Amino acid sequence: MKLNRQHLDRLAAPIALPAYRADATQQGIVHIGVGGFHRAHQAFYTEALMNQGEALDWSICGVGLRGADRAMRDALAAQDYLYTLVELGDDTGNAVQVVGAISGMLLAEDSPQALIDKLADPAIRIVSLTITEGGYCMDDSSGEFLAQLPDIQHDLAHPEAPRSVFGFLCAALARRRAAGTPAFTLMSCDNLPHNGTVTRKALLSFANLADPGLAAWIEANVSFPNAMVDRITPMTSEAHRQQLVERHGIEDAWPVVCEPFVQWVLEDKFVNGRPAWEKVGVQFTDDVTPYEEMKIKLLNGGHMALTYLGFLKGYRFVHEAMGDPLLRRYLRTFMDLDVTPQLAPVPGIDLESYKDTLIERFSNQAIADQLERICSDGSSKLPKFIVPTLNWLIDDERALERAALVVAAWALYLEGVDERGVRFAIADPRAAECQQLVADREQISARLLGAEAIFGTAIPRSPAFVAAFQRNLDSLRSQGVTATLETLLA
Repeated sequence: MKLNRQHLDRLAAPIALPAYRADATQQGIVHIGVGGFHRAHQAFYTEALMNQGEALDWSICGVGLRGADRAMRDALAAQDYLYTLVELGDDTGNAVQVVGAISGMLLAEDSPQALIDKLADPAIRIVSLTITEGGYCMDDSSGEFLAQLPDIQHDLAHPEAPRSVFGFLCAALARRRAAGTPAFTLMSCDNLPHNGTVTRKALLSFANLADPGLAAWIEANVSFPNAMVDRITPMTSEAHRQQLVERHGIEDAWPVVCEPFVQWVLEDKFVNGRPAWEKVGVQFTDDVTPYEEMKIKLLNGGHMALTYLGFLKGYRFVHEAMGDPLLRRYLRTFMDLDVTPQLAPVPGIDLESYKDTLIERFSNQAIADQLERICSDGSSKLPKFIVPTLNWLIDDERALERAALVVAAWALYLEGVDERGVRFAIADPRAAECQQLVADREQISARLLGAEAIFGTAIPRSPAFVAAFQRNLDSLRSQGVTATLETLLA
């Protein structure tokens, strides 16, 4: 049975359905970058609140800025913007619900003006983002806005027909300012340190180049809350779609699968109202920093420590890598000895229990999370999830061998062949550039670690780290992952 509103009354328990009427809702949020994570996280929380009869004026209008977003829009539109969310847990089984919090989706390439009109609509009081780590146009090494990017230059020259997220936001905010319409809150839900602060700097950098007067208005009127977001959400596969048909009779063109665990810690800095997300489990705080550091360095950093080694060894799923005793012990040792000592106390969190939970989550077989997903965009992820740990270890004159192995494994991964001789594509917008850095084996240490946009300046200037990197890389080449880990953990 195809998923749409006409067929909702034919679905039965244990499938949870929207408890509100679609015609009783109004859009109050625009979300840019509708993917699996947004639908399993922010939309999931908003749906929970709407199911309590609240926040019916906070329905979500999705937005796609890329041509590739058309597939998602078409899939959702054919289903009246409904989709199925399936929680997969080894112990908890499968919880299935139909979500209706997204009530429409606009594509920028269809009508830039329609998107600007929506963003300028007084009913829209929050604009949220999941545009990936690289979508903020920031130089990871300098922290400066990349104003020279082609889309940014186009938008500065043609503000009436923007292409970039910042061009659209400024066009809409200029309209709101001219009309006397209150500003919206700009809320990043991306997985990067101080995501609200990064968003603020990027938008103000663009606005200052476009219209300094508008930049001053944005600075005074728009808020940018930082957030820690967490839920493992693998890529939807054809197998997931088929299982939904076989087990529940639902034909969903693009369901979402995710783990049962979900967390959102959010600074309560909203200039134009917000949903009462605290009623459905969101934790509001004045300072998200300790939660963010914990999650990014332990969970995301842990993923980086596991993924390239696991992929090189021939595993393709996270739970397979976690089933390898050496990889599992290496991951926990990395978290315990290299990451935990640098973390500040986190209110309400016991770090040992948190790490235990991460091991359980990574080991979840039911979710079948893909190592390929975690390997992707390494050139953007490493600066945010691993480089801060490396810099701290160097500054504190700590042991570097375990952390250097993460980078060595990435270097070998960039060659595109695993230990079984299986070739694979590198999923990274900068793949060609990164592969050039490892093309000359004699120069890898200098060229790869010297890539300032990825590793900054302290790492290549540390003889101890460079030596540890080279030792690990040589060991991975000559002995393989297992023997390298046996030596490292002895």
